[in-house]
Amino acid sequence: MNRTWMIYGANGYTGNLIAELAAKRGLTPILAGRNKEKIQALAKKLQLESRVFPLEQLDQLTAGLSGVDLVLHCAGPFSKTSSLMIEGCLKVGTHYLDITGEINVFEHVHSNEVAERAIRANIVLCSGVGFDVIPTDCVALKLKQLLPSATHLSLGFDSDSGISRGTFKTMIQGLASGSAQRQDGVITEFPLGTKSRIIDFGRGSKTAVAIPWGDVSTAFYSTGIPNINTWIPMSPTKMHATRVLNKFKPVIASSIIQRFLQKWVDTKVSGPSLSSRQNSPAFIWGEAHNPKGEKITVRIKTANVYTLTIYGALEVVTRLLNQSVPSGSYTPSSLFGPELIESLPESEAFQIS
Repeated sequence: MNRTWMIYGANGYTGNLIAELAAKRGLTPILAGRNKEKIQALAKKLQLESRVFPLEQLDQLTAGLSGVDLVLHCAGPFSKTSSLMIEGCLKVGTHYLDITGEINVFEHVHSNEVAERAIRANIVLCSGVGFDVIPTDCVALKLKQLLPSATHLSLGFDSDSGISRGTFKTMIQGLASGSAQRQDGVITEFPLGTKSRIIDFGRGSKTAVAIPWGDVSTAFYSTGIPNINTWIPMSPTKMHATRVLNKFKPVIASSIIQRFLQKWVDTKVSGPSLSSRQNSPAFIWGEAHNPKGEKITVRIKTANVYTLTIYGALEVVTRLLNQSVPSGSYTPSSLFGPELIESLPESEAFQIS
Protein backbone atom coordinates (compact mmCIF):
# COMPACT_ATOMS: atom_id res chain seq x y z
CA MET A 1 0.00 0.00 0.00
CA ASN A 2 1.36 3.41 -0.99
CA ARG A 3 1.55 5.83 1.91
CA THR A 4 1.53 9.61 1.50
CA TRP A 5 3.99 11.75 3.43
CA MET A 6 5.04 15.36 3.58
CA ILE A 7 8.10 17.46 4.37
CA TYR A 8 6.88 20.73 5.88
CA GLY A 9 9.56 23.43 5.76
CA ALA A 10 11.15 21.78 2.71
CA ASN A 11 12.59 25.10 1.56
CA GLY A 12 14.77 25.47 4.68
CA TYR A 13 18.41 24.38 4.73
CA THR A 14 17.88 20.94 6.27
CA GLY A 15 14.43 20.37 4.79
CA ASN A 16 15.85 21.01 1.33
CA LEU A 17 18.65 18.49 1.84
CA ILE A 18 16.18 15.86 3.05
CA ALA A 19 13.91 16.50 0.07
CA GLU A 20 16.80 16.16 -2.37
CA LEU A 21 17.97 12.82 -0.96
CA ALA A 22 14.39 11.55 -0.77
CA ALA A 23 13.90 12.31 -4.46
CA LYS A 24 17.25 10.73 -5.31
CA ARG A 25 16.10 7.54 -3.55
CA GLY A 26 12.87 7.50 -5.55
CA LEU A 27 10.67 8.62 -2.65
CA THR A 28 7.82 11.00 -3.36
CA PRO A 29 7.13 13.32 -0.43
CA ILE A 30 4.81 16.27 -0.78
CA LEU A 31 6.91 19.41 -0.31
CA ALA A 32 5.17 22.00 1.82
CA GLY A 33 5.69 25.28 3.65
CA ARG A 34 4.46 28.84 3.76
CA ASN A 35 6.80 30.33 1.12
CA LYS A 36 4.95 29.71 -2.15
CA GLU A 37 7.74 30.81 -4.47
CA LYS A 38 10.46 28.70 -2.85
CA ILE A 39 8.31 25.62 -2.27
CA GLN A 40 6.99 25.51 -5.81
CA ALA A 41 10.44 26.10 -7.29
CA LEU A 42 11.90 23.21 -5.28
CA ALA A 43 8.98 20.93 -6.13
CA LYS A 44 9.42 21.71 -9.83
CA LYS A 45 13.14 20.99 -9.63
CA LEU A 46 12.59 17.64 -7.89
CA GLN A 47 9.37 16.82 -9.82
CA LEU A 48 7.34 16.42 -6.65
CA GLU A 49 3.91 17.59 -5.50
CA SER A 50 3.75 20.77 -3.41
CA ARG A 51 1.33 22.43 -1.01
CA VAL A 52 1.48 25.89 0.49
CA PHE A 53 -0.27 26.68 3.78
CA PRO A 54 0.43 28.42 7.12
CA LEU A 55 0.29 26.78 10.53
CA GLU A 56 -1.56 29.44 12.51
CA GLN A 57 -5.04 28.81 11.09
CA LEU A 58 -6.21 25.32 12.10
CA ASP A 59 -8.68 24.99 9.22
CA GLN A 60 -5.97 25.80 6.65
CA LEU A 61 -3.53 23.49 8.42
CA THR A 62 -5.89 20.52 8.51
CA ALA A 63 -6.79 21.11 4.86
CA GLY A 64 -3.08 21.11 4.01
CA LEU A 65 -2.63 17.79 5.82
CA SER A 66 -5.61 16.17 4.13
CA GLY A 67 -4.76 12.68 2.89
CA VAL A 68 -1.28 12.76 4.42
CA ASP A 69 -0.26 9.72 6.48
CA LEU A 70 2.91 11.26 7.96
CA VAL A 71 4.49 14.70 8.19
CA LEU A 72 8.18 15.36 8.75
CA HIS A 73 8.20 18.82 10.27
CA CYS A 74 11.37 20.81 9.45
CA ALA A 75 10.19 24.39 9.98
CA GLY A 76 11.70 25.97 13.06
CA PRO A 77 12.04 27.54 15.51
CA PHE A 78 10.15 24.49 16.73
CA SER A 79 9.22 26.13 20.02
CA LYS A 80 6.91 28.32 17.92
CA THR A 81 5.79 25.88 15.22
CA SER A 82 5.74 22.31 16.53
CA SER A 83 2.70 22.53 18.80
CA LEU A 84 0.69 24.01 15.91
CA MET A 85 1.65 21.19 13.56
CA ILE A 86 1.07 18.57 16.26
CA GLU A 87 -2.44 19.95 16.81
CA GLY A 88 -3.16 19.59 13.11
CA CYS A 89 -1.81 16.03 13.08
CA LEU A 90 -3.96 15.10 16.08
CA LYS A 91 -7.04 16.49 14.34
CA VAL A 92 -6.59 14.62 11.05
CA GLY A 93 -4.78 11.47 12.22
CA THR A 94 -1.33 12.10 10.70
CA HIS A 95 1.89 10.70 12.19
CA TYR A 96 4.20 13.51 13.35
CA LEU A 97 8.01 13.61 13.20
CA ASP A 98 10.36 16.58 13.56
CA ILE A 99 14.09 17.34 13.69
CA THR A 100 14.09 19.60 16.74
CA GLY A 101 16.51 19.58 19.64
CA GLU A 102 14.50 21.92 21.88
CA ILE A 103 13.76 20.68 25.37
CA ASN A 104 10.38 22.41 25.67
CA VAL A 105 9.19 20.72 22.46
CA PHE A 106 10.18 17.28 23.76
CA GLU A 107 8.44 17.95 27.05
CA HIS A 108 5.27 18.94 25.19
CA VAL A 109 5.32 15.81 23.02
CA HIS A 110 5.79 13.57 26.07
CA SER A 111 3.28 15.30 28.32
CA ASN A 112 0.54 12.96 29.50
CA GLU A 113 -2.19 14.96 27.78
CA VAL A 114 -0.51 14.96 24.35
CA ALA A 115 0.60 11.32 24.59
CA GLU A 116 -2.94 10.24 25.50
CA ARG A 117 -4.40 12.26 22.63
CA ALA A 118 -1.93 10.60 20.24
CA ILE A 119 -3.15 7.19 21.39
CA ARG A 120 -6.78 8.18 20.87
CA ALA A 121 -5.95 9.59 17.42
CA ASN A 122 -4.07 6.38 16.56
CA ILE A 123 -0.90 8.25 15.56
CA VAL A 124 2.78 8.27 16.48
CA LEU A 125 4.47 11.46 17.69
CA CYS A 126 8.28 11.41 17.65
CA SER A 127 10.38 14.56 17.95
CA GLY A 128 14.11 14.65 17.35
CA VAL A 129 14.58 12.32 14.37
CA GLY A 130 17.76 14.07 13.26
CA PHE A 131 21.13 14.54 14.89
CA ASP A 132 19.02 16.06 17.63
CA VAL A 133 18.65 13.49 19.23
CA ILE A 134 19.01 10.15 17.44
CA PRO A 135 22.69 9.38 18.22
CA THR A 136 22.74 10.47 21.86
CA ASP A 137 19.30 8.99 22.48
CA CYS A 138 20.44 5.64 21.10
CA VAL A 139 23.60 5.78 23.24
CA ALA A 140 21.41 6.51 26.27
CA LEU A 141 19.23 3.44 25.74
CA LYS A 142 22.28 1.29 25.00
CA LEU A 143 23.79 2.35 28.32
CA LYS A 144 20.53 1.56 30.12
CA GLN A 145 20.53 -1.93 28.59
CA LEU A 146 24.15 -2.48 29.64
CA LEU A 147 23.65 -1.08 33.15
CA PRO A 148 19.97 -1.42 34.14
CA SER A 149 20.67 -0.09 37.65
CA ALA A 150 22.08 3.23 36.36
CA THR A 151 20.90 6.33 38.19
CA HIS A 152 23.15 8.91 36.48
CA LEU A 153 23.64 9.50 32.77
CA SER A 154 25.96 11.86 30.89
CA LEU A 155 25.80 12.34 27.12
CA GLY A 156 27.61 14.50 24.60
CA PHE A 157 29.18 14.90 21.20
CA ASP A 158 32.16 16.43 19.44
CA SER A 159 31.95 17.72 15.86
CA ASP A 160 33.56 20.38 13.68
CA SER A 161 30.37 20.78 11.67
CA GLY A 162 29.17 24.12 10.41
CA ILE A 163 25.83 25.54 11.45
CA SER A 164 22.52 26.09 9.64
CA ARG A 165 20.31 29.16 9.83
CA GLY A 166 17.64 27.32 11.83
CA THR A 167 20.12 25.95 14.37
CA PHE A 168 21.65 29.42 14.80
CA LYS A 169 18.20 30.87 15.54
CA THR A 170 17.56 28.18 18.13
CA MET A 171 20.90 28.97 19.79
CA ILE A 172 20.00 32.66 19.97
CA GLN A 173 16.77 31.78 21.74
CA GLY A 174 18.79 29.60 24.13
CA LEU A 175 21.09 32.48 25.09
CA ALA A 176 18.09 34.09 26.74
CA SER A 177 17.56 31.17 29.11
CA GLY A 178 20.58 29.12 30.23
CA SER A 179 21.77 25.56 30.54
CA ALA A 180 19.73 22.66 31.87
CA GLN A 181 20.06 19.24 33.45
CA ARG A 182 17.75 16.68 35.01
CA GLN A 183 18.06 16.08 38.75
CA ASP A 184 15.96 13.42 40.49
CA GLY A 185 13.63 13.39 37.50
CA VAL A 186 13.12 17.16 37.37
CA ILE A 187 14.62 19.51 34.75
CA THR A 188 16.51 22.36 36.40
CA GLU A 189 18.34 25.34 34.91
CA PHE A 190 21.75 26.78 35.73
CA PRO A 191 23.97 29.46 34.12
CA LEU A 192 25.71 28.54 30.87
CA GLY A 193 29.44 27.91 31.11
CA THR A 194 29.47 27.16 34.84
CA LYS A 195 29.86 23.36 34.76
CA SER A 196 32.84 21.70 33.11
CA ARG A 197 34.75 18.41 33.04
CA ILE A 198 37.30 16.53 30.93
CA ILE A 199 35.81 14.08 28.38
CA ASP A 200 37.19 11.87 25.64
CA PHE A 201 34.38 11.92 23.09
CA GLY A 202 36.34 9.63 20.79
CA ARG A 203 39.34 11.60 19.60
CA GLY A 204 41.22 12.51 22.75
CA SER A 205 40.44 14.21 26.05
CA LYS A 206 39.02 17.72 25.89
CA THR A 207 37.59 20.29 28.26
CA ALA A 208 33.80 20.12 27.98
CA VAL A 209 30.94 22.31 29.17
CA ALA A 210 27.40 21.33 30.17
CA ILE A 211 24.75 22.49 27.68
CA PRO A 212 20.93 22.32 27.47
CA TRP A 213 20.82 19.51 24.87
CA GLY A 214 17.54 17.74 24.11
CA ASP A 215 18.54 14.52 25.89
CA VAL A 216 17.94 16.28 29.21
CA SER A 217 14.34 15.62 28.26
CA THR A 218 14.33 12.65 25.86
CA ALA A 219 16.83 10.36 27.60
CA PHE A 220 14.57 10.33 30.65
CA TYR A 221 11.65 9.02 28.57
CA SER A 222 13.92 6.52 26.81
CA THR A 223 15.62 5.14 29.94
CA GLY A 224 13.87 6.30 33.12
CA ILE A 225 17.27 7.40 34.47
CA PRO A 226 16.52 10.37 36.76
CA ASN A 227 19.82 12.29 36.61
CA ILE A 228 20.98 13.45 33.17
CA ASN A 229 23.45 16.03 31.90
CA THR A 230 24.75 16.83 28.41
CA TRP A 231 28.12 18.05 27.15
CA ILE A 232 30.13 19.47 24.22
CA PRO A 233 33.81 20.43 23.98
CA MET A 234 34.58 24.07 24.73
CA SER A 235 37.83 25.88 25.40
CA PRO A 236 38.28 27.64 28.76
CA THR A 237 38.35 30.98 26.91
CA LYS A 238 34.96 30.38 25.31
CA MET A 239 33.54 29.14 28.62
CA HIS A 240 34.62 32.38 30.23
CA ALA A 241 32.96 34.38 27.44
CA THR A 242 29.78 32.35 27.94
CA ARG A 243 29.78 33.15 31.65
CA VAL A 244 30.13 36.84 30.82
CA LEU A 245 27.10 36.60 28.52
CA ASN A 246 25.05 35.37 31.47
CA LYS A 247 25.19 38.89 32.88
CA PHE A 248 23.37 40.18 29.80
CA LYS A 249 20.57 37.61 29.71
CA PRO A 250 17.79 40.16 30.38
CA VAL A 251 19.00 42.24 27.41
CA ILE A 252 19.43 39.24 25.09
CA ALA A 253 15.99 37.97 26.07
CA SER A 254 14.25 41.22 25.11
CA SER A 255 11.97 40.93 22.09
CA ILE A 256 13.76 43.79 20.31
CA ILE A 257 17.20 42.15 20.58
CA GLN A 258 15.82 38.73 19.69
CA ARG A 259 14.17 40.10 16.53
CA PHE A 260 17.36 41.93 15.56
CA LEU A 261 19.51 38.80 16.00
CA GLN A 262 17.02 36.61 14.12
CA LYS A 263 17.02 39.03 11.16
CA TRP A 264 20.83 39.12 11.24
CA VAL A 265 20.88 35.33 10.93
CA ASP A 266 18.53 35.48 7.93
CA THR A 267 20.97 37.71 6.05
CA LYS A 268 24.32 36.32 7.21
CA VAL A 269 23.94 32.56 7.75
CA SER A 270 23.32 29.92 5.08
CA GLY A 271 24.63 26.54 6.25
CA PRO A 272 27.66 24.26 5.89
CA SER A 273 28.79 23.29 2.39
CA LEU A 274 28.84 19.73 1.05
CA SER A 275 32.63 19.53 1.44
CA SER A 276 32.35 20.73 5.03
CA ARG A 277 29.74 18.08 5.80
CA GLN A 278 31.81 15.34 4.16
CA ASN A 279 34.91 16.12 6.20
CA SER A 280 33.51 16.59 9.70
CA PRO A 281 32.13 13.40 11.28
CA ALA A 282 30.57 13.44 14.72
CA PHE A 283 31.85 11.61 17.80
CA ILE A 284 29.15 10.60 20.26
CA TRP A 285 29.86 9.74 23.90
CA GLY A 286 27.82 8.52 26.84
CA GLU A 287 28.53 7.42 30.39
CA ALA A 288 26.28 5.83 33.00
CA HIS A 289 26.89 4.87 36.61
CA ASN A 290 24.92 3.41 39.50
CA PRO A 291 25.03 3.86 43.32
CA LYS A 292 27.55 1.01 43.61
CA GLY A 293 30.06 2.98 41.55
CA GLU A 294 29.78 0.71 38.51
CA LYS A 295 30.33 2.73 35.33
CA ILE A 296 30.00 2.02 31.60
CA THR A 297 31.01 4.22 28.67
CA VAL A 298 29.70 3.98 25.10
CA ARG A 299 31.09 5.81 22.07
CA ILE A 300 30.15 5.81 18.40
CA LYS A 301 31.42 7.71 15.35
CA THR A 302 28.73 8.89 12.93
CA ALA A 303 28.20 10.99 9.83
CA ASN A 304 28.31 14.76 10.03
CA VAL A 305 25.67 16.49 12.15
CA TYR A 306 23.55 17.61 9.19
CA THR A 307 24.17 14.54 7.04
CA LEU A 308 23.07 12.34 9.93
CA THR A 309 19.89 14.39 10.24
CA ILE A 310 19.09 13.63 6.59
CA TYR A 311 19.85 9.92 6.99
CA GLY A 312 18.06 9.63 10.31
CA ALA A 313 14.92 11.48 9.30
CA LEU A 314 14.47 9.44 6.13
CA GLU A 315 15.15 6.17 7.96
CA VAL A 316 12.50 6.88 10.60
CA VAL A 317 10.02 8.04 7.93
CA THR A 318 10.54 4.86 5.91
CA ARG A 319 10.26 2.54 8.90
CA LEU A 320 7.19 4.23 10.32
CA LEU A 321 5.39 4.13 6.99
CA ASN A 322 6.17 0.44 6.51
CA GLN A 323 5.89 -0.97 10.04
CA SER A 324 3.02 -1.28 12.45
CA VAL A 325 3.82 0.72 15.61
CA PRO A 326 1.45 1.23 18.57
CA SER A 327 0.24 4.83 18.77
CA GLY A 328 1.62 7.28 21.32
CA SER A 329 4.60 9.55 22.02
CA TYR A 330 8.10 8.19 21.39
CA THR A 331 11.76 9.05 21.36
CA PRO A 332 13.79 7.73 18.40
CA SER A 333 15.39 4.93 20.44
CA SER A 334 12.13 3.91 22.13
CA LEU A 335 10.58 3.72 18.67
CA PHE A 336 13.24 1.63 16.91
CA GLY A 337 15.86 0.64 19.51
CA PRO A 338 19.45 1.77 20.14
CA GLU A 339 20.66 -0.04 17.02
CA LEU A 340 18.91 2.62 14.92
CA ILE A 341 22.06 4.75 14.98
CA GLU A 342 24.29 1.84 13.94
CA SER A 343 22.04 1.20 10.93
CA LEU A 344 22.54 4.67 9.42
CA PRO A 345 25.08 5.25 6.61
CA GLU A 346 28.57 6.27 7.81
CA SER A 347 27.85 5.15 11.38
CA GLU A 348 30.33 2.80 13.01
CA ALA A 349 29.49 0.23 15.71
CA PHE A 350 29.11 1.02 19.40
CA GLN A 351 32.41 0.98 21.31
CA ILE A 352 31.82 -0.13 24.91
CA SER A 353 34.23 0.24 27.81
